[in-house]
Amino acid sequence: MSIPPPSGSRQPRDPFGPPPANPPQGVPGYGPYGPAGQAGRPYGAAPVSVNALAVAALVLGVLCFLPAAGLVLGLIALWQIRRSGQSGRGLAIAGAVLSAVGTVLWVVVLSTGAVSEVWEGFKDGARRGNEVLSLDKGDCFDAPGGLEGDTYDVDRVPCEGRHDAEVFAVVTLPGGAFPGDAKITDLADEKCYALQDQYAMDTWAMPADVDVYYLLPSRVSWRYGDRAITCLFGDTEAELKLTGSLRTDPTTLDTDQVVFLSTANALDAALYEEPEKSPEDDLAAHRAWAGQVHDVLGEQIEALRGHSWQAGARGPLADLVEDMEDAREEWRRASTARDVDTWFAHYDKAYGSVDGPATVTARKALALAATPPASGGDERGASEAQV
Repeated sequence: MSIPPPSGSRQPRDPFGPPPANPPQGVPGYGPYGPAGQAGRPYGAAPVSVNALAVAALVLGVLCFLPAAGLVLGLIALWQIRRSGQSGRGLAIAGAVLSAVGTVLWVVVLSTGAVSEVWEGFKDGARRGNEVLSLDKGDCFDAPGGLEGDTYDVDRVPCEGRHDAEVFAVVTLPGGAFPGDAKITDLADEKCYALQDQYAMDTWAMPADVDVYYLLPSRVSWRYGDRAITCLFGDTEAELKLTGSLRTDPTTLDTDQVVFLSTANALDAALYEEPEKSPEDDLAAHRAWAGQVHDVLGEQIEALRGHSWQAGARGPLADLVEDMEDAREEWRRASTARDVDTWFAHYDKAYGSVDGPATVTARKALALAATPPASGGDERGASEAQV
């Protein structure tokens, strides 16, 4: 039989105040050390903190990032927990174990050279993914996206078969900041047209529908080290392809052919410098140009006369030199003409020997292309593609 508590007014006990000196036994609301729900914790004590190094060790261990540091942090955390009574012992042990495993794995990878193999594989993949930047002079290729617009990849193919383009020069630009699309295009015009005749010396052998194209670095590829202007020959009709190599240079020609073509191309280059304004508008410029052609002809005549030709070519080359001498005299007279009519009279006679019958005969004797290019075939206009 239980005895009820005495009646009367009693103040409720503060649940967060100090415990009574002799806590009543069996009274609801009290446990062994304090109010119900807070058993095991003394009154007024702060919660036990988690060791920060234990957390850091676990994070490094899970991520396998700096595993040696994770192992050290885990061991320090265990030492601190023993001294301070903080929680987190399990975290510290897990972090130390994972970091130890990560350290062992890194040692194995480094000792077997696996990192080097992975890096080399990455570089090879990057090179294969950027084939445009590794094209060399003489390479032939197909461009899945065509030669117009942006080109991201090409496929090298043998020049003997059908292909989209043939590389005749590669110009490497200096480093520094990206110069801009317009500047690079201007450089490509200047460099590629100056180099085309060094690769395809026999301009008569160039098909009429072939023109100069180029692959240019873009602002994005420049960041990855692309500095190459790649000069190409391609067909002006997008659906048509080239067949066979267009290369005619000292690697494919004999000495007689090289000497002849060198003189012919030097004269063509001089003729190409004809002033844009008509003689009626600027006679002085045309007279100066005629004098330059006269001088170039003199140099080329001496080169042809000074070379020892094969027996079958001596006669045709001698006839050609005579025609060149006659043309040279007409250019001299044009350079001193006092009026436009006189200038045109000598100009027409001088040009009459350019690519004339004597040139055709000499070419046949040297086993070179003997059909003069169509009129207007030297009009220049390149197309570009960006990497």
